[in-house]
Amino acid sequence: MSWLWMLVGTYLLYAAVMVMVHPRIIYPFGADAFENPAFRQEVVSDRDVSIAISEGADDLAVLFFMGNGGSLAYFTYALEAHQTADRTVAALEYRGGAGIAGRPSEAGLKADALAAYDWLAAQHEGPIAVHGFSLGTGLAIHVAARRDVAAILLDAPYPTLCALMTKGSYLPACYLPFVQKWRSLDDVPALNAPVLVQHGTADQLIPIGYGMELADAMKAVDLSVTFHGVEGATHNNLAGQSGYQDRINAFLTGLTKE
Repeated sequence: MSWLWMLVGTYLLYAAVMVMVHPRIIYPFGADAFENPAFRQEVVSDRDVSIAISEGADDLAVLFFMGNGGSLAYFTYALEAHQTADRTVAALEYRGGAGIAGRPSEAGLKADALAAYDWLAAQHEGPIAVHGFSLGTGLAIHVAARRDVAAILLDAPYPTLCALMTKGSYLPACYLPFVQKWRSLDDVPALNAPVLVQHGTADQLIPIGYGMELADAMKAVDLSVTFHGVEGATHNNLAGQSGYQDRINAFLTGLTKE
């Protein structure tokens, strides 16, 4: 039986190492600075939260939360979807990436997201929508559950990030101590704004079934959910697909007509 105890010990050691290093896996932010001339940089609140903002004439402003791959410089398609519609768009720049000082964590990023919303709400008199991609959908949902938002836009969302960790690591990540779990499902009952979900049918990083599970949970609490499975889109090219911007514009325009 010694081999069995050796196997158990090896697995427990593997689990301990993964708990220690998992933040590096969740937050592989890139060093590229965001230098789009259409945006100005703001450092706000006593948390020194970094925000890039491009102002538009539309009454609706959008607070954008990027994914975990790279830096804000890699999310121009999503930002342009709002810029070309003349919306004000403010994007949170994450600590630990793009030259922004600090170490990212779930609690820290969520606190930064709320501070970014509060700053934008003080600057902008009209309604605010939140828009998140991948990891950023957790921030968008977190803010929407605690602040007044006009709409929630989610690209490739997940119910709980720890479920994806479980799939990738063969560890019960949702039950391990000290793991940053990102449970978007926990915030769903507190939401009260209409939701647009876009998810690629060929997404292998966050398969479309996860987005459908989250959408079903939202519908179960009587939220208005519009779900688009984008045929052939992967995780990394979803925002560049034909119709991406049109679906956003149609969704947001439909809200103003209600």
